[in-house]
Amino acid sequence: MRIALLGLGEVGGILAADLAARGWPVARAFDPARPDKGVELAAGAAEAVAGAQLVISAVTAAAAEGAARDAAPGLAPDAWFLDLNSCAPETKRAIAAVVEGRGARMVEAAVMAPVPPRRLRTPMLLGGPHAGAFLPVAAALGLDAQVFAGPLGGASAVKMCRSVMVKGLEALWAESLLAARHHGVERAVLDSLAELLPGVDAPELARYMIGRALVHGKRRAEEMREAARTVAEAGLEPLMAAATAGRQDWAAGRRAAWDGAAPLEALLDAIRRLD
Repeated sequence: MRIALLGLGEVGGILAADLAARGWPVARAFDPARPDKGVELAAGAAEAVAGAQLVISAVTAAAAEGAARDAAPGLAPDAWFLDLNSCAPETKRAIAAVVEGRGARMVEAAVMAPVPPRRLRTPMLLGGPHAGAFLPVAAALGLDAQVFAGPLGGASAVKMCRSVMVKGLEALWAESLLAARHHGVERAVLDSLAELLPGVDAPELARYMIGRALVHGKRRAEEMREAARTVAEAGLEPLMAAATAGRQDWAAGRRAAWDGAAPLEALLDAIRRLD
């Protein structure tokens, strides 16, 4: 099976490496921002997907629909188009309209955990009318996938509603503890949170959550704007999702503060110095 990949960021790079290790090398990829990931690069998205039986889109939430439109002229009839991007259900439906307008088969994939630890085996939900037919292909590739019943967009709704909580917690940890550090009360706050969350190492969890936002804030902010769209589709004003997008954008601008070995207090001080 000829595989094409759109996007060679963290997720795309991991997929390319792990698929090749399992005997499914990516034939061609396109990512204008990353010229060398050990994969043959095409000059554009349509060229990358030409002749591919499987196209995997692993760009960013903001770029997902545009990537599908750019790739569409090169899509082969009956090709699989697996969209891994963290997007609102309405965005997934727009991508499906583009893909299926070319005769290809759109499968939405909601990636339900951080990719680096489990890499190719990161759990994902497959959605849309072609998800069941694609499941044996996913198994052959080594993906840990299951079909989410319901119309296209349902799997992404699960991911987006989850993101309101998970990315929101990252934003809350950062805002709470940076303010606490300023007032000299972070240790008391952490002790109180440890009582609220028994069995949790509050300082380590805080360091992890804040670090994830610093390293991946730009991508998370895009995802949270899609989450806000998902909330708005439900008739709710996305107060929390929109605020989280703003805090994630803010964190992205302080990426230089991240030191994977630094304790929490040092990390908080490094962020404050950048302000």
